[in-house]
Amino acid sequence: MSNERNDRRARQRAATTFGDTSQPKQERAVRTRATILDAAAAAFATDGFPQVTIKDIADGAQMTKGAVYFHFPNKEALAVAVLEEFYRRMEQTVDGALEHGDPSSLATFVDLLRRIARVFREDVYIHAGARLQIERPYIKAELPAPYVGTLDAMTEILDKCRTAGQLPEDADPGALARTVGAAMFGAQHMSWVTNNREDLVERVEEIIDAFIPLH
Repeated sequence: MSNERNDRRARQRAATTFGDTSQPKQERAVRTRATILDAAAAAFATDGFPQVTIKDIADGAQMTKGAVYFHFPNKEALAVAVLEEFYRRMEQTVDGALEHGDPSSLATFVDLLRRIARVFREDVYIHAGARLQIERPYIKAELPAPYVGTLDAMTEILDKCRTAGQLPEDADPGALARTVGAAMFGAQHMSWVTNNREDLVERVEEIIDAFIPLH
């Protein structure tokens, strides 16, 4: 009898160990969601929010429309998720410059501008986010205010540069950040519509030379 009880307990432990598939299911769900978002970002970047359909995104992800709807209730939710990833990657870009440089140095500010240029040239989520910002009137969802975090970071760096004596005492860090930011984001748009962003890094170098002659 004791042997039977032991065998039964062993089978129960095995069933518990091998029958618990919640973790693999969660991992699959995360991967599926990421695949859908990748397809959405590529579609929004290429064709724009008004033209893209859920079927386009499902086809791009090589899934059914039902699989897409399981993770995202509508196209607006996909746009919001892509924009959230856009802002996360922009924040990563800022963090990368600050981690590798002195935050009170104009060299760090220049490095940040160059990093922004590269991600705008190369990253499909950045392409999608930039286009979705332009198409905000078509997206019936609450969206974050564009570029605020990046401009705040630029202002903070320039303020520290002024304190460190790398900018004139009467310089206005906020105004300079807004001006350079407008030039940057305008340059990426012009480079996108004229050259598919292939010359963006060169255009940003022109902005650096024009606005930051002492770098």
